[in-house]
Amino acid sequence: MRLRVKNKWQDKNKERTVEDTAGVVAFNLWKIASANVLNLENEGFQTDTQRQRLDIIAELCAFLVHVTDRWLAEKMTQEQRQRLVTAYALKLADFMQDNRADAEARGQDYRAPFIEQLNARMADYAEFSFDGDRPGYALKRYLGEKVTETVGPNNRKWVSDQVMEIEAPEGGGTRVVLVLPAEEGA
Repeated sequence: MRLRVKNKWQDKNKERTVEDTAGVVAFNLWKIASANVLNLENEGFQTDTQRQRLDIIAELCAFLVHVTDRWLAEKMTQEQRQRLVTAYALKLADFMQDNRADAEARGQDYRAPFIEQLNARMADYAEFSFDGDRPGYALKRYLGEKVTETVGPNNRKWVSDQVMEIEAPEGGGTRVVLVLPAEEGA
C-alpha cells in the first residue's frame, strides 16, 4: 500500500513544539489506520457501518500509538516521550470524537472511551516483545484478534491473517516517519 504521510516541515527554520509534532504524528497515524480499513474493505472484508470502521480505526490507532512509543524509547528521554505520546494520543482522541459525533450522535463523549481503550491496549501490548524495531509475532497476532472482534461475520476467520501480514506496520511496509522537534531550551 502506498500512502503519503507528512514527514517534512514546509518551513524548516521554524521551531516546533511537542504539540506541533504531536498533531502531525496523530494526523499521520489516523491516516494510516483509515487507509488500512479501506484496504481491508477492498480485500473483501466486511464492514457494514461507519461505527464498525471507527472501531477498527481505534484498534489500529492503539497499535500504532504503542509501536511509535516503542520506537521513540531510544530517540527521546522518558519525559519527552511521555509528553509527545500523551499529546498525540489526545489529538487522536479529538479525531475520534469528531468522527464518531458525525457518524453516531452529537453530544456524546467519545473521547473518554477511546482514551480508556488506548490505555488498556498500551498495557496489553507492553506484555509483547519487539523483534528489533519491529512488532513481534504475538503483538501482531493480538492486534489481529482485536480487529477480528470488530468485523462482520463474512471472512472473519481470515481477517486476523490479513491484519498481521498486510495491515500491521512493517508487515505491509508502512513505517511511521517522525520528525521530532528540537529539544526545548536547547
